[in-house]
Amino acid sequence: MTEFGDFISALGEFGLYQKLLVLLISISLLLNPFQMIGQVFMVLDEPHHCNTSWILAIGPNLTEEEQLNLTLPRDADGAYEQCSMYSPVDWDLDSIVAYGLNATEKCSSGWVYPSAQAPSLLTEFDLVCDRKDLIDISQSIYMLGLLLGSIIFGPLSDRIGRRPVFLICMLIRVLFGVGIAFVPHFYVYMAFRCVVGTAEAGIMIIALVLATEWVGVSHRSKAVLISHCCFAIGQTILAGLSYGIHNWRLLQIAGSAPVFALFFYIWVFPESARWLVIKGRIEEAKKVLQKAASINKRTIPPQLLEQLKPETQPKPGSTLDLFRKKHLRKVTLVMTCTWFADSLVYYGLSLNVSGFGLDVYLTQLAFGGVELPARFSCIFLLQWFGRKKIQAILLLLSGLMCLIIIGIPKDQPMVTTILATTGKFTATASFSTSYVYSAELFPTVISNRSLETLSKTGTTEVGVDLEKDNHEFSESK
Repeated sequence: MTEFGDFISALGEFGLYQKLLVLLISISLLLNPFQMIGQVFMVLDEPHHCNTSWILAIGPNLTEEEQLNLTLPRDADGAYEQCSMYSPVDWDLDSIVAYGLNATEKCSSGWVYPSAQAPSLLTEFDLVCDRKDLIDISQSIYMLGLLLGSIIFGPLSDRIGRRPVFLICMLIRVLFGVGIAFVPHFYVYMAFRCVVGTAEAGIMIIALVLATEWVGVSHRSKAVLISHCCFAIGQTILAGLSYGIHNWRLLQIAGSAPVFALFFYIWVFPESARWLVIKGRIEEAKKVLQKAASINKRTIPPQLLEQLKPETQPKPGSTLDLFRKKHLRKVTLVMTCTWFADSLVYYGLSLNVSGFGLDVYLTQLAFGGVELPARFSCIFLLQWFGRKKIQAILLLLSGLMCLIIIGIPKDQPMVTTILATTGKFTATASFSTSYVYSAELFPTVISNRSLETLSKTGTTEVGVDLEKDNHEFSESK
């Protein structure tokens, strides 16, 4: 009986057609790092203090220094407190100067940011002091969007096709990504970020599915890892964008609007021939396969095309299938721990890029710079040494780097950054290995569902409290 893999072999397992497809997928992943990590550069710490303009009604001729001296308490280091002020009183100015103020309260009239920087997400929405936790919540909500996207768009692509779901996700990403730049309130910002997260998850899932359905078995890991390399390039682009554009709204547009340039995907992005066959759309599948063979300068024998018949549509796999059999249950639990560890180290380092003591933009450039060789090297490491050994070694080294960082003194930022960059290299390679390894460990019927569940569940679990831990680490360092 002829299997679909025979048609892939006939048209070429990794010919020009598949390479162009991988290129289209890779370009779509280029700006993913911006949506995932870009917020870090919009909420960099800014000097601030309470707005105490109330005293100007009493003493309109006070200088700024006099105003601050009379209305702000000082901390143990002699600097003005950032999150508290002296309680306003009804005294005249002479009495305030003579007796001073003692009672303090939290900032009640907002904050003042003395630096003349372009407006950032932090300064525009006052994400400081008691409102600082909103930064953590925002990142967690984005991670929740990734989980929702995997739940929604994975099954939807099985129902209506890979191509329409991919294009829908691209449209959602660009519309809501650009829309974020015009939000009037931070809660609207978080809602839009969640929607963008769902679209990002859909794009990553369809990219992986198409890479496995169009490429021959022996080249699938290579196709997946090549697309990951473009994600690494996006990390480097993020460093340049955030360094050159400090206004957070303009930065958001610059990181989202380029997706409009990919409108031509409507005409060139292909449907999965395998999905067409499963759905019984044989004539469409034949046209797509012949087009692929033509671009690859191959010919599918007519007698082979005649054997292309509708496949019996397999019963859709569910998440529960991962736990019904002892072997699958064991594999699922082990890989869940692996994905959790990958996410913990990778996002822990990526989202804490500003907490290692050196220039945040140079650190991000270094992080992006090591991602490319990390992902590229996996193409060869997995071929030479196999999946299991490489996965174990990379996880061990990633965890070791993080443990060593904890013991590095605060006055050694260079050492901390070097260790963090090394950890980013191993965590990135481990992440790419997990994608390939997980896809091969599970049966075909549930392989896509297993990847959706493992990757997004691990990412979301980490995202729920990772941002809080990052802030505590930054403060301790």
